[in-house]
Amino acid sequence: MVLLPAVLAALVVPLGSAQADEAASEIITTSGPIGAKTPDLAELRKPGAWDRYLKKAAAAEAQQPTVPHETVGPARSGAARSPEESAVPPAEQDPASAPQVSLPEPSHTMSKVECLEGLGSKEFFIKSRFAVCSGREFTNTWFTNREPLGMSHFTVLAIGTIAKNSRTMTVTYHFVGFNATGRQNAAGLGITTRVKIAQSWPSTAKYKLGGTALPLKKTWSQLVAQGSFKHTVYAAADQGSSGSTDTVFAAYQPNIKLSPPPGWTIGLPSDSDIFMLPPRWDKATYLPNRAKGAAVFSVVTALKLSTKPSAPEWDVAKHIKLAYTNPGATKPPYSGKKLPGNSANAPLTRLYKDAARRKENRNRAIYNCKKYYGADYTEGGRKECDEFPMATTYEGAAKSKYDPRAHPKNFSAKPVDEKANGAAGNLSAQYYDKNRILDGPDDGFLVKITS
Repeated sequence: MVLLPAVLAALVVPLGSAQADEAASEIITTSGPIGAKTPDLAELRKPGAWDRYLKKAAAAEAQQPTVPHETVGPARSGAARSPEESAVPPAEQDPASAPQVSLPEPSHTMSKVECLEGLGSKEFFIKSRFAVCSGREFTNTWFTNREPLGMSHFTVLAIGTIAKNSRTMTVTYHFVGFNATGRQNAAGLGITTRVKIAQSWPSTAKYKLGGTALPLKKTWSQLVAQGSFKHTVYAAADQGSSGSTDTVFAAYQPNIKLSPPPGWTIGLPSDSDIFMLPPRWDKATYLPNRAKGAAVFSVVTALKLSTKPSAPEWDVAKHIKLAYTNPGATKPPYSGKKLPGNSANAPLTRLYKDAARRKENRNRAIYNCKKYYGADYTEGGRKECDEFPMATTYEGAAKSKYDPRAHPKNFSAKPVDEKANGAAGNLSAQYYDKNRILDGPDDGFLVKITS
């Protein structure tokens, strides 16, 4: 439960006077996902309860801090990846298209309430490639002579956002959910926020840090009164050039360190690396703002298409839905057909630089449309041959020519309404630009059918 500062002050200040004057007064801190169940003080006082709780908490604490499950690029393999999928906005709140065949601009902002509600019990919430958040809940148990006398809790949220065409990542920290019970001095607990670039690709990349200077030490009561601040990271262009694409990838690592009030000691560990965010800075000749580039979070998101008759792309969406739900019914026939793009573990990758390969993808799809649907599959020009995965991906119909491990029939070709095919192509091109999708294996995206 998140309490307002005025209510918190009334709760915490009187309890803050409960200094412990016994010989052995110690604070044991555990942390876990937001919403994780923790025992209350009465439960902890039951025989053996504390040992069981501490053992479970220690196991959770031993896990490495992670980047989102949907991470792509070097951080996907260079850092621990969350085993669970991140929370994302419901489809009805993020329509893929409109009658004018236009994708909305991805969100570049996120509020504290959106982060909390979006996370639920998940480790990460991905609102867009420009708005990602995570959080961690801390529980402090206050002991005297090994007897639990009090408990206190607080939650840290870190909301990462990137403005349109900006190379600055802003992380807004919110400290919320303060509550305390029993005998403790939570008001005097020191809470220090630290951060580091845990890893960087290339390793020689330089960053300019701004906003609130970190590390920042505040007491519990200070954070109750004003528990929000911003930290920024900027990476200049031309630090990771590779042909027509210049990229810098990083793993941004917050850390929370606690220090005890007078008269108390704090058990080890006193600090916690809580999670990582995976920003990427890019500049490419085929992306918007080509002269200066911009930043995104290096995570896969979805191009969302609708089968509703009113949706311009309806027939292409129906084709992709069939390819995902009943691949055996698609052409060319192949019993082991399993098409990528429906899971973060098997994303699609953009094919831009190799125009000849894109043409081969299309030609192979057209060959199969003619083979399985007849030479007049266009029905006098009313239809076009649609291929999935799209010809603008490395997973397209000609993949087996370039990758001997790929099955030559692991794609679907089908005649679809000509206008719907054009609309879907328009939407995918907008998606590439608005989400700054890079050519090649260091990026990726999904396709989701919303109806």
